[in-house]
Amino acid sequence: MGLHRPAVALLALLALAPPALAQQQDALKKEMVGQWELSTTERSKTCVMTMKNEGASQALKLELEPSCAAALPFTKDIAAWSIKGLDIVRMQDASGQPVIDFTEVESGIFEGLRQGEGVYILQNLAAARSLARSMDQMIGDWQMVRGNGRPICGLTLTNTEATADNFQVFLKPKCDPAVAAFGPAQWRLERGQIILMSKAGDTWQFEADDNAQWRRVPDTADGLIMLRGQ
Repeated sequence: MGLHRPAVALLALLALAPPALAQQQDALKKEMVGQWELSTTERSKTCVMTMKNEGASQALKLELEPSCAAALPFTKDIAAWSIKGLDIVRMQDASGQPVIDFTEVESGIFEGLRQGEGVYILQNLAAARSLARSMDQMIGDWQMVRGNGRPICGLTLTNTEATADNFQVFLKPKCDPAVAAFGPAQWRLERGQIILMSKAGDTWQFEADDNAQWRRVPDTADGLIMLRGQ
């Protein structure tokens, strides 16, 4: 008895799958060749690596800067890289076992998780250095205002590490009770947002708008805005 049409269609799809997968893997491989920065989420510890299109497809060559081992000890185990499945960039040891797997979370930015350590970021070196300049521009005095423009609090973002991931924030006297009650103590710049964190671990997120102001998200009619020191 012949195959039903759905079965024929499925077999045809499966027959096409390997070439399509190979094409997608080749595209990702080309995208990854070059210099990348591997870092903790807030970039307090970084490692520059050069990923090459040389070697076996399952063990492509790479070079890590000498400082990598001290900054991120697990990188001592990385001997090669490869593409797995549709979208996984794998850093692997000499035997081909994964050290850390990365998946793209937004254009040019990949995230990987190491159990017991946390999340690491892999991004194009030029983009990472641009982010570093952006962080430098964040440091200093800020004014927090309501949506109607009324100033309610002054605060200072510093480059002094509070934890491995965050930096210290200091509130100035006479802040609005709502801000004082939240009590931001730490901050970081993450995926284009200023993240303020309280001692209790609560967070406020601010995104830049078209007027170079940083608005708390989600926005409200009388929302909060952060402006550079006034």
